[in-house]
Amino acid sequence: MLYLVATPIGNMEDITLRALETLRNVDIVASEDTRHTGMLLKRFEISKPQIAFHEHNEQRACDRIIEILNEGRSVAVVTDAGTPGIADPGYTIVQRAIAAEIPFTMIPGPTGFVMAVVLSGLPVHSFTFRGFPPRKPGPRKRFFAVDLHSPHTLVFYESPYRLEAFLKDALEVYGDRRAAIANDLTKKFEQVHRGRISELLQQTASRSAKGEFILVIEGDNGNTPTETEDEDND
Repeated sequence: MLYLVATPIGNMEDITLRALETLRNVDIVASEDTRHTGMLLKRFEISKPQIAFHEHNEQRACDRIIEILNEGRSVAVVTDAGTPGIADPGYTIVQRAIAAEIPFTMIPGPTGFVMAVVLSGLPVHSFTFRGFPPRKPGPRKRFFAVDLHSPHTLVFYESPYRLEAFLKDALEVYGDRRAAIANDLTKKFEQVHRGRISELLQQTASRSAKGEFILVIEGDNGNTPTETEDEDND
């Protein structure tokens, strides 16, 4: 049996009882980072053999996992944080398991972007998760433009190294919409900054950024301030 096990996005106390039971009972844990997962297992006094399963060895690791499953052993797939398959390894092994007719299930738990949407204060009744945008400006702007007229709240992941560039391109494409930036969710120094994109850009430029960021941007409601409107209000 294959298990996709969601793990804490920051605070280890957020792990579920069912996740712990699954990790204790499986034969092998397939981990995005064996050192990171090793700390989680040690924290809850679980001793299990691990195999590496990340974006750089995904195909080879999938072959090994399928082999283990065909031998009648069980495998739990975990990522460094959150739900496997959501902007992390997981999708490929699901497809392989379906093709091989191997049973699998999911042990649900934390997912960072859901928490960020709720804390953003923006509409939550309908939102679109877009994951990581392209790294280069041109493709990133085209990526943003796909949802230019979408009424749904937009959710993105981004590296601290591209956070300022992200906000500059988002401001150019979407205009000065309401937005929020979430960082270190569930951790001691959890932060959520809310405001217009231009305000968040100013804040970002004045401080060093660390960790992975979740950005939530208001959908198109026809009320985004434009340069012309701003001039009329002066």
